[in-house]
Amino acid sequence: MTSRQARLQEDTYFRIMHILQEDPDLTQRELAERLGISVGGLNYCLKALIEKGLVKMNSFASAKNKFGYIYVLTPRGIAEKASLTQAFLQRKMVEYEALRAEIEALKAEVVKHTDDAQLKGK
Repeated sequence: MTSRQARLQEDTYFRIMHILQEDPDLTQRELAERLGISVGGLNYCLKALIEKGLVKMNSFASAKNKFGYIYVLTPRGIAEKASLTQAFLQRKMVEYEALRAEIEALKAEVVKHTDDAQLKGK
């Protein structure tokens, strides 16, 4: 069983790689904004992904960010992203089922309280 911290980190890595695969030309600031994390936090994650060999930073004159860098997934990164996607989907499905069950229980509780209130009002 992985810790909550490890799952959050894995989810962040997944989200970074997912967005980079779709739009490698984003600046760190734009990517951080999309993810809802600080630029410093994103930089830390990008460095970790680069050190693991999952992402590489390429220099391109046509890149829109002023430093001329884009972040691309390596072949190993693409394979890891596929694995992370599967794990992410499994966790989200479990969360969805738990939320669905909670919603059904709350609906039943509302119906019961409404019925009880109507009976007391008669």
